[in-house]
Amino acid sequence: MKVICDRGALVESLTLVSGVVVSRTPKPVLTCVKLSAKDDALTLTATDTEVSIHLSTPRVEVSEAGEALIPADKLQQIVRESTDPTLTIATKDDQTQIVGQDSRFKLLGYPAGDFPDAPTFPDDADFEVSAADLHRLIAMTIFATARENSRYAINGVLLERHNKDLTVVATDGHRLAQAKGKCKSLQDADRSAIIPTKALNLLLRLFDDAEQTVKVKVNDSQVLFATDTAVLASNLVEGNFPPYKDVIPKDGDKKATIPTDIFISAVRRAGLLTNEESKGVRMSFSDGGLVITSRAPEMGEAEIKVALPEYTGDAIDVGFNPAYLLDALKVVDENQVHLDMKAGNKPGVLRTGPNFLYVVMPVNLQ
Repeated sequence: MKVICDRGALVESLTLVSGVVVSRTPKPVLTCVKLSAKDDALTLTATDTEVSIHLSTPRVEVSEAGEALIPADKLQQIVRESTDPTLTIATKDDQTQIVGQDSRFKLLGYPAGDFPDAPTFPDDADFEVSAADLHRLIAMTIFATARENSRYAINGVLLERHNKDLTVVATDGHRLAQAKGKCKSLQDADRSAIIPTKALNLLLRLFDDAEQTVKVKVNDSQVLFATDTAVLASNLVEGNFPPYKDVIPKDGDKKATIPTDIFISAVRRAGLLTNEESKGVRMSFSDGGLVITSRAPEMGEAEIKVALPEYTGDAIDVGFNPAYLLDALKVVDENQVHLDMKAGNKPGVLRTGPNFLYVVMPVNLQ
């Protein structure tokens, strides 16, 4: 194999695929990136056996087709530290030379045939969705996933498709985020999958062009996402996702409309005087507005007043974890949010229009 690469484009591509590469493993080939040169295209492939990426890097001239399996960290370091506009990569047997204007590196790799087969995208996609919409759906939910919870199903994000409707849901047992969007349906069968957060974080970086169209295929054990230049494949999270529709309250009769930026500022400021023992802020809603208070022993107290454009229902006091509220408010793309409540010991529901809702459990306030 021999190729001449635009160094900047290669750095970017290596950075993306390196997100999959395993740093410590008894299988040395998993620390590598596979380079495949053919028909004036250079494809980079990396996998940890659960998630894999195929990515074609632009601005490449292929002098000799072939494959190479190269340690990803050293290849990335060499390419990143180079000052040349282009680099020549040539492979013979298991040795790869990287040549610039004033430099030459020789890297010892492995037989390309030892690399595990990474899934390729099939011809029959289930649906297509714009990268911009997919980014929005993931960003508005992924923050609510559990971290290393024994209930493995909530360590991932639920993706459901029904006809042209997409629903994405994440929960950690203390809060639940749901976002809805549209897609172009290519198959009749409804699809549902629990996707690991690692795969979706990689997807946010890999498909960063909002104008791209992303094809999606779900089977019994895997989900695959593809554009014209990249494929991301991931094993699915095993288990059953909680029946999330059952935990979304529908009887909140205290309803507040709050300007998003003002709410963020108020919650952030009140949260300054909380600690591990007093994680909650008290929110007192009434016709007169919202008062957010917090107190922490040996620290002090805070009181923030917020005018409400609209409030209906009786007065209510409820405590929320400010970090949980801010996680949701940071991804809201509307000027106002709506908060529905039933009682101080019942979950609150934060909404922005018909396509996003966030259920958050209250905390006990002393």
